[in-house]
Amino acid sequence: MRTFFQILFLPLFLWQSVFSQGVINQQFNYADSLFKAQNYFDAITEFKRLMFFDSTGNYKFASEMKIGLSYKAGGKYSEAIESFVNAAKYAEGEAEKFNAETQIIRTQILARKTDAALNLISELKKNADDNQKRLLLYWRGWAFMFATKWEKAYNQFQIIKENELSQVCKDVINKKYSVNFVKEISYIIPGAGQIYTGNYLSGLMSLGWNVLWGYTTVKAFLADRVFDGIMVGNLLWFRFYRGNFQNAEKFAKQKNIEIYNEAFGYLMNKFKGLKP
Repeated sequence: MRTFFQILFLPLFLWQSVFSQGVINQQFNYADSLFKAQNYFDAITEFKRLMFFDSTGNYKFASEMKIGLSYKAGGKYSEAIESFVNAAKYAEGEAEKFNAETQIIRTQILARKTDAALNLISELKKNADDNQKRLLLYWRGWAFMFATKWEKAYNQFQIIKENELSQVCKDVINKKYSVNFVKEISYIIPGAGQIYTGNYLSGLMSLGWNVLWGYTTVKAFLADRVFDGIMVGNLLWFRFYRGNFQNAEKFAKQKNIEIYNEAFGYLMNKFKGLKP
């Protein structure tokens, strides 16, 4: 009798399973359509709804990946990383796992979590094949660029012969100002740092004020007006002398930011290769 009921209800159970799987497939397609339409907020909601009802777990990897990409597109990098970590747990095979882990790296780069990205790259390199190692070096170069370590980025891109990105880094290296050099020449010749960075009026004024108050201070000491010399030296000459190299440092940093932004603008708008 027991066998009879099992045979009788077996088609019902099979039909329910097929029906449920069909609904799950439709839900995934619907959520994916929202993702492709860049309706990321609703896509996240629908993918989470899908995972709740997906008792088989067939769509957990794909759903977590799409949720992570949606968060990433919205600039919610911490949430994106969490989803990619979950996707790596649900991955079937090394290829899917590596894909999820490289997405973690790419999101860490965008979030300026350079050390975390470099550490994960080093960890993945241990068991990576040649193609994977090349891709990891590529993302290492991007991590260094986002950290404005252009020389290190250039070296990475040179290793993998990524010529366009190598040239971007080389151009920045050739254009950017050495902040230490600007400060050092300002110590020696007040105003020289400002003039070197193209701020001619500020540099000439700095030079003029330092010459004026330096001359006044020395003249006071030579005339045995020690108190006047101390007061002028401390209150005026030292103030302008210190302001001279502080301004030079500020101008150099501002100029470098402009150079970096120009490079990032090129990468965002004109570079056609893979980006974080």
